[in-house]
Amino acid sequence: MVQLPESAAAWGTSGFTDALKGELCAMGAGQLPLQQGMSTGSHAMDTRLSVMIISIADDPDHIHVKAGLFYTGSIAGCSCADDPTPVDEHSEYCEVRLEIDKSTAATVISLLE
Repeated sequence: MVQLPESAAAWGTSGFTDALKGELCAMGAGQLPLQQGMSTGSHAMDTRLSVMIISIADDPDHIHVKAGLFYTGSIAGCSCADDPTPVDEHSEYCEVRLEIDKSTAATVISLLE
């Protein structure tokens, strides 16, 4: 579980989506399910991570967000001195669901299949 305090504080304002995108981009591959969402690569990279908000809803306790994550991945070689395989970056995309607790900013991030 991660914390998104800026997003929770911005809920109900025009700055919510910008705050959410900023916090998600700052997280990187360590806290987002980028590796699990890969379709063609073997290693998720958090360079050039961008976020697209698909839908937003709420209930009395939580903010529910569906978001698309665009990022880069690579197919890594064996890193041997004579390895002819160059590191090849390519585009990846996955969708996640976020449940942000309005009072604590605790957030559950789930990969959508």
